[in-house]
Amino acid sequence: MRKLMIVLAFAGLATAGMAQENFIPVSKYKVVTNTFWANWFVQVGGQYNASFSSQEDPGIPFAPFTARRGEFGFNVAVGKWFTPGIGLRTKFEGLWADKVNTRDDHKTYNYFNIHEDVMFNLSNMLFGYNETRVWNFIPYVGLGFARNMTNNSNDISYQAGLLNTFRISNRVGAFLDIYATAIEGSLDKGAGDKWSKYRKSRSRHWDKMLSAAVGLTFNLGKCTWEKAPDVDALMAMNKEQLDALQNALKAEQDETARLRDLLANQPDPQTNTEVKTIVKYKKQLVSTPQSIFFNLNSSKIANQKELVNIKEIANFAKENNSKILVTGYADSATGNDNINNRLSQERADAVVAELVKLGVDRNNIETAAKGGVSDLEPAPYNRRAIVQLK
Repeated sequence: MRKLMIVLAFAGLATAGMAQENFIPVSKYKVVTNTFWANWFVQVGGQYNASFSSQEDPGIPFAPFTARRGEFGFNVAVGKWFTPGIGLRTKFEGLWADKVNTRDDHKTYNYFNIHEDVMFNLSNMLFGYNETRVWNFIPYVGLGFARNMTNNSNDISYQAGLLNTFRISNRVGAFLDIYATAIEGSLDKGAGDKWSKYRKSRSRHWDKMLSAAVGLTFNLGKCTWEKAPDVDALMAMNKEQLDALQNALKAEQDETARLRDLLANQPDPQTNTEVKTIVKYKKQLVSTPQSIFFNLNSSKIANQKELVNIKEIANFAKENNSKILVTGYADSATGNDNINNRLSQERADAVVAELVKLGVDRNNIETAAKGGVSDLEPAPYNRRAIVQLK
């Protein structure tokens, strides 16, 4: 009876471990790298531009929301996020702005401005990636080319702004973009540069705009990121439980050895039954499939600590001349079929090599390669090999 209690205690601990197997900790700030064609977006919207010309009379009020400064326009942009925190955007905007000279002289001219912006998603950088976050706070700076089509003049443009994005769904969002533009030189061909004269500035004069744009964002292709497993947390999570399992297993092994000695020296039908019962329970527990994980596009075991999960399977196979099946997998979200088939076989072979090091007869090990699969979420958990008794 005492022996059976030890076995049942071991079974309870193993069951608890299996119940937690589906919970895998992930890193708050690390994600799995996506392909080049993932995380692209298109933005379309309207905007309001308030012009502040280099030549304007300094007595004109600053107020941006007046007829002398304000004009409406539109914008369209294409961009890509290379990480959840850093992205690039190419933006086209126009087509009307005011050339402010005096209170009564503020003619409208046609222009366009195309610029490249470097964006920093501070929401993801500071608080970790969250694909369901409603509001993202994204400062950016940009450099571009502006052309006055009415007066046939060109200049370099400089941008700095704050892009606010609001999630509607994975594919669609809204945005509010507030930014300033400074254009070197007198782009608007105004009547004389008064900026240096009235502001006592020795720097070159600037034509400036304050703009606010609203519109919609459309995400293209794969538009989310998968968080990377936190390997250290994963190994530390069950350390206490693993110690308990190892202690219980050692006690069970010691008791099994004692019963075998007793059976050899003093045959007893009842004792023989107890030994067979323990071996039966042990086989059931050890038969639980164990996973060994790998990194992206690699057949090298990600963490050697995981080999403790297959040591007991190896020991049981040696003691009982049992067969072992090792099945390799790859992640179908990355790589083509040829690469994934090869990679899954190489991962199975890597685990086989470790089992042989543990003393398992190579003739008792079979392998299978399943190629790319999507059995588990998130996708990186499919980069694994499964070890089990046949």
